[in-house]
Order: sequence, then structure tokens, then C-alpha cells
Amino acid sequence: MTNKRPTLSLKAAPSKGAAPRIRPSYEVKPVLQPGFLPDLKPDSLALGLLGAANAVAQVRAGVTLPQALTTAFGVTAAAPQARGAIQDIAYRSMRQLGRSSVLLGLMTSKAPEPPMLAALLCCALSLIDTPDGAPAPYEEFTVVDQAVTVAASHPDLAHAKGMVNAVLRRFLRERGELVKTALKQPLAQFNYPQWWIDAAKAAYPRQWEQILNAGNAQPPLTLRVNRRKSTLPAYQQLLADAGIRTTQIGPWALRLDKALGVALIPGFDQGLASVQDAGAQLAAPLLDLQDGMRVLDACAAPGGKSCHILELAEVDLTALDCDPKRLLRVEENLQRLGLSATLKAFDAQTRVWWDGRQFDRILADVPCTASGIVRRHPDIRWLRRKGDSLQLATLSAKILDNLWQMLRPNGKLLFVTCSLWPQESEAQAAAFAVRHNAIRLDAPGQLLPVDGAELDHDGLFYALFQKSAA
Repeated sequence: MTNKRPTLSLKAAPSKGAAPRIRPSYEVKPVLQPGFLPDLKPDSLALGLLGAANAVAQVRAGVTLPQALTTAFGVTAAAPQARGAIQDIAYRSMRQLGRSSVLLGLMTSKAPEPPMLAALLCCALSLIDTPDGAPAPYEEFTVVDQAVTVAASHPDLAHAKGMVNAVLRRFLRERGELVKTALKQPLAQFNYPQWWIDAAKAAYPRQWEQILNAGNAQPPLTLRVNRRKSTLPAYQQLLADAGIRTTQIGPWALRLDKALGVALIPGFDQGLASVQDAGAQLAAPLLDLQDGMRVLDACAAPGGKSCHILELAEVDLTALDCDPKRLLRVEENLQRLGLSATLKAFDAQTRVWWDGRQFDRILADVPCTASGIVRRHPDIRWLRRKGDSLQLATLSAKILDNLWQMLRPNGKLLFVTCSLWPQESEAQAAAFAVRHNAIRLDAPGQLLPVDGAELDHDGLFYALFQKSAA
């Protein structure tokens, strides 16, 4: 038995014209040659395509997209002005990976090799194949030219520059028929693995298509106003004065009409606001916090909920996370907002870090498949496997059982997960309540990521429990 995580590779269909499948493989090694530096202009689309292709190839090998992008920035020696293009193309390609893969299967007799070649073609296709008639971000023939330039500049791809040119030009010539044929395949139509589509149908027979489509959309940038330093109306006016239009979608939540880098958001560095999804902003208020309480935020990184807790009440907060590097993000957020907490780098399944004093409130944002935040992390759908839900639900149950022992009588525990799968959410909550005879209080339950002005949030689940006094 191997400990290696299955990776993703593009496999040719058994006959010409059939759609390919994305399936596990241990063969992919999508890295640029050591010491290779591209001879491409730092502000060129070619460099953006090269970096994005490297990131996409790494995701197919089982690497998360943020980690893959960090590597891609380094191996391409990307200047700051190129990083935005690399990131944009990579995220766009992840959202259209199923569709691009099917199109490649229709236009090629065998899977493009090496993996970087398939990734380059998928990235280029994502720029010229715009679903629903959306405007293309670049001129089509510019994309073809720059993709060929990438192939010519790369020692592993130079042999295939003719193929890159031929495939992309064929798509432009036969676009209508190719897309029509591709969309007969669920992989192309929805851009999810078949098991994910089946799971969504089973869990949400009426809303499954809407949920899948929402996961393919670019997420909004939502801010949480720091009530210790401002009010929502005052901060909204500050943004308006800077020409930034927003919509209020929660007590402290402002959704920007157009996403911006945080460096361009007035007052962000001074701690007037934080980036946090509107659904995630429900957590801290549900805890019914009072000054002087002893509170635990388990699995706390990157710290958005920890900081919101401290913005709402003067509490003694312990932020726990098993990853010391991710815990640094919590510390950075606390410092920017002028808040303080006790940080502990330990696994929430253990109690070696605990001093024996019970907590008044516990926030348990437990590990999950993250299927509810796929619009923010489009690589998740290609990295997860069907059996992950059961494994993570088992882990989360152990964490919840352990944390319950640390809660005082009459105390409250808020169980949170960003999964859409009932096995990790409602079924988990129901089983927990039975095991511990816990009192289940009113909470939103499953939030679905569907369209709507007041529903613009990720797919989170909330269950609130109280421990009996006896």
C-alpha cells in the first residue's frame, strides 16, 4: 500500500473523438527543468500562460492551486506584473478544466504529452473558449500566437509547437460543432468529476444544477467591518468616497461591486475591515458571546472567525490549529486588527495542550472536503476523491467528541463545516447530538451557494449545541 496521493492526468479516450477522463495517476511529474528560465517578456501573455500551465500541471499531480502558484512564480522568475496574469489564467483554467479536457479529446487522437503540454493547451483554451458568450479577455489569435511562443521557448515543449498551433486554430475554425459535441459530456457541461455531480444530485435533487453553476462563478470580495474601529455606514461611506461601490449583505458585511487587491482598500492596513465571506460572518454572533468568557476557536487558521469573536466581545480567546505555519496567519490578522489571543499549535484531537479549565464557548470549524467553497478554490473538485468525505467525517467526529469534554455545563459548542455533503454536515450533527445527549439550539443549518442578492455566500453548515447542566 502506498502513501502517495493519487494525482490527476489526462488520459486519451479509447477511440478518436470520444471525451477523455480525468483520473488518478502516479506518473505525472509536471515541473519545469531545473535551472530553466524562460526567455519571455515579463509583461507578456506568453509568460502568463507558461506560469499558469505549470500551476495547472501541478494541480493535476495533486498539489493545491495556491501552493502550485507559489512554485510557478518562482520557476518562471515572474515579475510582480506577471503574477496577476498567471493567477487569473490558472484560476480560469481550473474552472473550465473539464470542458477543456473534453475539447482536447475531440481534437487529438491521444493524450498530449508531457503533462505541461496538456496544461498549456487547457490554459489557452480557457482564454478563447468563453462559456455563455462572455467576452474573451484577449484577442483569440494573440492567445494562439503566445501559446506557440511558450511551446517554442520551453525545452520540453518545443517539439509540439506545431501541434499547439494546429489544435488551437482548429478550435477557432470548428468552435460551434466542437463545443456542441463536448457539452453532451457532463464533465464538459458542469466542469466537475462525475462522482461530484452525482453527489450533488443525490443531496440536492432540486438545486444541484444551480449549486454546481454557482461553484463555477468567480466569488465576490466581501469585507467584514471591524465594529471596534468603525461602523458599517461610516466605512461604506469611506469606500464610496474612494470610488469603491459596495452592497450591504449582512450586519457587518459589505460586498464590493468589483474586487480589488486589499492594498487598494482604504483603511484595510489600519484594521478597519477584513476579508471574510458573508456566510462565515455568521459564526461569531451565533456563539452568544459575553465579556469575560473563556472561548476556544479550534482549527482556527487563517483566523477570520477568531478575529470576529474578539471584535464582538472582550473574551479570553485561545486559537488552536495543528499547522504552525497557518497559525502565523492568525497572528498576522490579530496584529493588523489590534487584537490579542493565546495561540497554540496542537491537533484538536488531543488534549495535551489543555490546562483543564473548561471553556464557556467552543467554535469547532472542523476539517472537511471544502466542497462548499469550490468557487474560491476551484482546484478542490479535481483534488478530492469520492472516499474523502467519509474519512474526513470520521476525523471530524473525533475532534468534536474531544472538544465536548472541554466545554463547561451550560456552555455552547458551534459546529461549522464548509462542506455540502450531508455526511460531513447534517448527518454528523445528528450523530453527535445522539452520542452526547446534546441540546441542539437554533442555527442556520446548511447554507447553499446559490445565486441571489441576499444569498451571495459560500456553502457552510452550522449546528449549535448546548451542554446540559446535569
